[in-house]
Amino acid sequence: MKKVTVLGSAGSIGQQTLDVLATLREDFSVYGLATLNEVDIIVEQIKHFHPDVVALTETEAAEKLTNMLGDDAPEILSGEDGVIELASRGDAGIVVNAVVGAAALKPTMAALRPGIRLCIANKEALVVAGHIIIPKVAEMGAELIPIDSEHSALLQASLSGRYGEIKRLILTASGGPFHGKDIDFDGVTLNEALEHPNWSMGAKITVDSATMMNKGLEVIEAHWLFDIPPDRIDILVHPQSIIHSIVEFVDGSQIAQASLPDMQLPIQYALTYPDRRPAQVPLLNLAEVGQLTFEEPDFRKFPSLILAYDALEAGGSAPCVLNAANEAAVQLFLGGKISFADIPRIVNRALSNHEVVSGPDIDTLLEINKRVQEEILGSVQ
Repeated sequence: MKKVTVLGSAGSIGQQTLDVLATLREDFSVYGLATLNEVDIIVEQIKHFHPDVVALTETEAAEKLTNMLGDDAPEILSGEDGVIELASRGDAGIVVNAVVGAAALKPTMAALRPGIRLCIANKEALVVAGHIIIPKVAEMGAELIPIDSEHSALLQASLSGRYGEIKRLILTASGGPFHGKDIDFDGVTLNEALEHPNWSMGAKITVDSATMMNKGLEVIEAHWLFDIPPDRIDILVHPQSIIHSIVEFVDGSQIAQASLPDMQLPIQYALTYPDRRPAQVPLLNLAEVGQLTFEEPDFRKFPSLILAYDALEAGGSAPCVLNAANEAAVQLFLGGKISFADIPRIVNRALSNHEVVSGPDIDTLLEINKRVQEEILGSVQ
């Protein structure tokens, strides 16, 4: 029986991970759950999965949970340190990191220990600190298995050949809610930005999909996961979201992973890798889909893609600034403080004003992340 800790259990990916674990009870049990402050959700998860330990980032929420459960409560940890402690505990052989944003960085580092499998749904940790995380994975003899549908597809397709035979990675993108539309981005409403045509995701990730920053972040993530330079990582717009990504080999063969858009499939593959189990997801019928289309991304319409490639090329602390500025800008947009079109403008300005730091350590990255976000959030009243 493999024990699993789920960080970010109240979020979209966290809840879907628990849905998958509910179908695999003979092989997996839940050791730990961590979330920000969603007490009502965590109470239901405790009832269904009986974790040994629960961690809530907000201390008041942890106190509320303790009072609600009384003697029936599992061990409850609180604060950022509590989440980090839970991530570091060796009782669980698998940690699923579904925390959104740069807040996942410290738990990611804490989870890395000999023999651990870290299933990572968080893009930002690798974007910000891939140069630290990937060597640490190797040093610890740990496994890092991606949950993002695109990176899961790349992993699956890459197994068709040897690493040295990989010529190119092709990340597919739905294009988001504005694909193919002639629209004034300055006038985009929040509801319009959150109407993703294919995927059900949290608000921040859905906005990232609308700007296509999510695909830019995925390029950086793919670079670190597969050790492929950015000039060999391409993006292909595929509105149907059936082909989740493609690996091209030196002989010209392109191997793709295809399935209906459902995050439970890559979540389950990350948990059971390298094995496969029957999954509780709808089966793909290509005859019913009928047509698959592909096109090049419009870099002028979606400048966030250019910003991401530029940050990756600059290296050092540049991807950290890219991510921090984007998080702050999306927060302002979600709060109605800026227009949709302001998001890439703010990110571009932050990158232009930043003097890149080479080989930054974790503390330096966290300091940069905090400073960039404070400057951006403080500049808009």
